[in-house]
Amino acid sequence: MPHPQTLADYNAKRDFARTPEPAGEAGTAQCNSFVVQKHAARRLHWDFRLEMDGVLKSWAVTRGPSLDPADKRLAVRTEDHPISYGGFEGIIPQGQYGGGTVMLWDRGSWEPIPGKHASDIEDGHLHFILHGQRMKGEWLLVRIKAKPGERHENWLLRKIDDGEAGRGDSLITRALTSVATGRTMDEIAAGVAARKAGTKPLPFRRGVGVGRSNKPVARGTAPPPSLPPFVEPQLATLVDSVPTGPDWLHEMKYDGYRCLAAIADGAVKLYTRSGLDWTDRFPDIAGAARTLPVRRALIDGEIVAYDPEGRPDFALLKNAIEAGGHGLTMMAFDLLLLDGEDLKSGPLIERKAALQPLLVDAWPIRYADHVTGKGEALFQAMCAKGLEGVVSKRCDAPYRSGRTPAWLKVKCVQRQEFIIIGWSASDKGRGFRSLLLAVREGDALRYAGKVGTGFDAALMEQLRARLEKLVIDKPAAAVPRPAARGAHWVKPVLVAEIAYAEFTPDNVVRHASFIGLRDDKPARQVVRERPAPAPTSVKITHPDRVIFPEAGITKQQLADYYTAIAPYMLRWAAHRPISLVRCPQGRGKHCFFQKHDSGTFGDAIHHIPIQESDGATADYLYVDDAEGVLACVQMGTIEFHGWGARADDIEHPDRLIIDLDPDPSVDFAEVRHAAVHLRDLLAGMGLVSFPMLTGGKGVHVVVPLDASAAWPAVKDFAHRFALAVAADQPDRFVAVMSKAKRKGRIFIDWLRNQRGATAVMPFSARERENAPVAVPLSWDALNDAASAALLQVTDIDAVIEAAEAAEADGWGVAAQALPGV
Repeated sequence: MPHPQTLADYNAKRDFARTPEPAGEAGTAQCNSFVVQKHAARRLHWDFRLEMDGVLKSWAVTRGPSLDPADKRLAVRTEDHPISYGGFEGIIPQGQYGGGTVMLWDRGSWEPIPGKHASDIEDGHLHFILHGQRMKGEWLLVRIKAKPGERHENWLLRKIDDGEAGRGDSLITRALTSVATGRTMDEIAAGVAARKAGTKPLPFRRGVGVGRSNKPVARGTAPPPSLPPFVEPQLATLVDSVPTGPDWLHEMKYDGYRCLAAIADGAVKLYTRSGLDWTDRFPDIAGAARTLPVRRALIDGEIVAYDPEGRPDFALLKNAIEAGGHGLTMMAFDLLLLDGEDLKSGPLIERKAALQPLLVDAWPIRYADHVTGKGEALFQAMCAKGLEGVVSKRCDAPYRSGRTPAWLKVKCVQRQEFIIIGWSASDKGRGFRSLLLAVREGDALRYAGKVGTGFDAALMEQLRARLEKLVIDKPAAAVPRPAARGAHWVKPVLVAEIAYAEFTPDNVVRHASFIGLRDDKPARQVVRERPAPAPTSVKITHPDRVIFPEAGITKQQLADYYTAIAPYMLRWAAHRPISLVRCPQGRGKHCFFQKHDSGTFGDAIHHIPIQESDGATADYLYVDDAEGVLACVQMGTIEFHGWGARADDIEHPDRLIIDLDPDPSVDFAEVRHAAVHLRDLLAGMGLVSFPMLTGGKGVHVVVPLDASAAWPAVKDFAHRFALAVAADQPDRFVAVMSKAKRKGRIFIDWLRNQRGATAVMPFSARERENAPVAVPLSWDALNDAASAALLQVTDIDAVIEAAEAAEADGWGVAAQALPGV
């Protein structure tokens, strides 16, 4: 029970006849609860509250919590709040203490780390674990020594580097709605009612979907339906960590052959990933598909062969196919078509819910189960069993052909050599808890993490004996304080081969396992190994032709850049109508814009017929692999611009782009501030956005969409948004193209959000002096950008580093609809 005197300050500051906040009275303990309330008072902040001694101990975190261990966020201690305040969301009237909108932004439970206690707060130091919907893992609160005259008690809130850590300010820029009501700050302020849990169900007809009887469909006298045609399957993008949060579901990654099963009134066709008919190669699966309780369906899955221990084995699969295709299993994980309904535009979680009851007693076709929000645990379990990894999918995402960021894959095991620079002692004997690892970068060593598995007792004794002969006083590389605690350092001469799952965004290995020492390789040769670019058959002619004369950059150098960056650029550019800026003789000479297929590019460049505004149909270009990108470069392409919609759904854009185009007199710092201002306005409407340096003068503010709205609605929203921003700050912004009206202002270019308009693609080079490139980055990184042309074609390593940082931070990924559309 709370002590009444601890709530005296809280009660004294409030008039409970006017404010809807709960009075500070004795309440019931909630078992170590914690809450975070986003509070738009005189200044926006996040109120962080921990239940302790019968009250909520409270801090105002001015910039909001960050998942990045490098961020130390100021947390100003405020008065204790009653436990009942943990459920408050609403509006505190102006004129009252803290007047403004309050959102219940996160909630859950907390606990001190083992060996610590809540009473540590009295000593100005609290190390604890959060179990929230958004804030998870280990955190630290540390009191700052007060300066003379300071009225407030200042603390620092910091995330500990663990499996829940991230980077940048992604937590507060993407978590824009209430965990209790689903409302944005603007909706709470406007009094909008709480949203109902869940999403709009798929339009299944009566008798179709969940709960349907698993009996063959009666065949009537109606004409038999035709077999569903092949649909290019959705593919997963390779990433280096499992996404977290309740928006993702996670499946086992099967080591087999992709298969789409088309069914129509008992007829079956089994398509391969490329659309080949392999029905006769999988007779058992085809037979099972004929008995499913559907009239017409298209099911996506993977055909696998299991070893005696229940693990998929690709070698067994190939042998089984050669022996007649018996004894195989189809793991079905998606339903694209069911009787009269095309389900591809609906949420994945509902498609799977409709698929599962169809597969009862359908052996050897089995439903591919999943877990939600616990991907890291599944990943660890898969790796522990020697399996390939996991595939993570957005629960609310529609089905999109081609490789997309809505499906991600994480593989378990990679291997390379590392240098041993130390060990941490074990409290259970003479061995050690883990080895500390490093790799060489130039002339220096960089810490690369720890390995604590893969040893038996005898091996640990042998290694410890060798290590003790190499002891030195200081580490050979800079090691983070948590990892260095209690470590012993050795000369960096021993090389170990390590199996690992991935490198984290901080460039340390995860899920490492010791394989053995490599006495045949000197430590000076040990560097981090990166996947080489995929080979391409495109021949670059005139490789020495200078494309950027002011920088001396040749056509071959431009091709080398696109070869290295293509895997990252294709996440956004693949299977999307593109336009090219071609300069066959180099920048500054004859350049032209090309959007139609002239038939001269070769087979690596694809085309799609699109009806234009005059009613005529023309073939537009698109690429779907590095071969296509290089073929464009071979034809003199410098820049790639893309539509806001994919080729398989050309009328429904999946992104909205606000291009901030400044007058030459406007400093870039003002452009950065303008982008942040737009981010905050969009966030108030519940829209997550991401910045991209254009490589020119400005910044693109990119708003991912769920492709639920057509072009006219998206264009209208962008236009109204630009007009409203310009009207609110006319001295700063303009929403019309007139250069005369743009003097000293920033043009909010909304016109890229209409059918047929294009925008420069992420990582595209620009046809500008010194070959700058368009670079997506985090909002935190934008604060440090000196110009929109930060990196050039020659900065391949730096661009890849930015690309991997953007990938790790989930840049450009959010399934969201425009409000009111």
